[in-house]
Amino acid sequence: MSETRILQKKSLGELFAKLTAAGQRLLAPVKEGELLNFAEVKTPEQVALDYIQTRSSAKLATFPPYEPLLRYKFNGKDVEQQPAEPDKRPTVLFGAHPCDAASFATLKAVFTWDSQDAQFETRLANLTIIGLACKKADAYCFCTSVGGGPGDTRGSDMLLTPIDAERFLVEVLTPKGQAVVAAAPQLFTPAGNETKDKVLAKVAPRFSADKLKEKLPAAFGNNAVWVEQSLRCLGCGACAFVCPTCSCFDIQDERNREGGTRLRCWDSCGFSLFTLHASGHNPRHVQSERWRQRVMHKFSYQPERLGVLGCVGCGRCSRTCPVDMNLAEHAQALAEMKA
Repeated sequence: MSETRILQKKSLGELFAKLTAAGQRLLAPVKEGELLNFAEVKTPEQVALDYIQTRSSAKLATFPPYEPLLRYKFNGKDVEQQPAEPDKRPTVLFGAHPCDAASFATLKAVFTWDSQDAQFETRLANLTIIGLACKKADAYCFCTSVGGGPGDTRGSDMLLTPIDAERFLVEVLTPKGQAVVAAAPQLFTPAGNETKDKVLAKVAPRFSADKLKEKLPAAFGNNAVWVEQSLRCLGCGACAFVCPTCSCFDIQDERNREGGTRLRCWDSCGFSLFTLHASGHNPRHVQSERWRQRVMHKFSYQPERLGVLGCVGCGRCSRTCPVDMNLAEHAQALAEMKA
């Protein structure tokens, strides 16, 4: 159902106003000091449109760093509990790059594989993604190695490509995207012969995800490889917290004598406590085993069990790592490893 339109950049203010008036919350890349993060905005002047990558990923639109699952209070010997109401706010995620838009397929596969997660599903159902194609990339980008690309439309309801200083080429991809056009139809004019290919960033493939998936089962027991790759790893979890597809979480209670709140909060398989048993045994007791788990999970376990890769090639993990561990380099080495 894809169709193309033209949107003038000067019309973004009117579009934002129409969406806000319709009750939509707007999330977009915002410059915060030297960093870019997704945050709530009201006007296009707040939005950073010319960027390579944000620090935080777009997953926070459906899977926030922490959220209440239920609230409870003590009534004598009884406990009264009330499930937390899912966040139903209609939200437009504006200006997310194609790698971020593609990440929601992985998150959905995780949060719906055996049962429906009410918190995630409600947020996703009320989310409209207006993606922004990439005109720039850096050495950390490797989307083309994992099936994506600077102009990839997967996951977006509407994809904008800046074809010149004044105009976006608009690809309307889903009914949610059509609803955006319907909110301000006068802003979206018919497209002519405009194409996006010439303006997109160039990202050369670094490795074959299919070949990597084939190699990983045999590499599992090669401890020397995992030790070498993980020697610098601090186990800080920064890579997981900026990753758009990492979905590990912990459940904690915050309480007092009257009651409390049960919270879901981000966690990481790179933490030493992640697999620690109550007995004191830890099946992944050294960092090399935790690094192996991270790689296997993204490139072997999830494709095998859920049919989706656990990586979209955004490069955030490598940009953020304080000791310069580079996932693309490690994946390339594993894919090229001889049997």
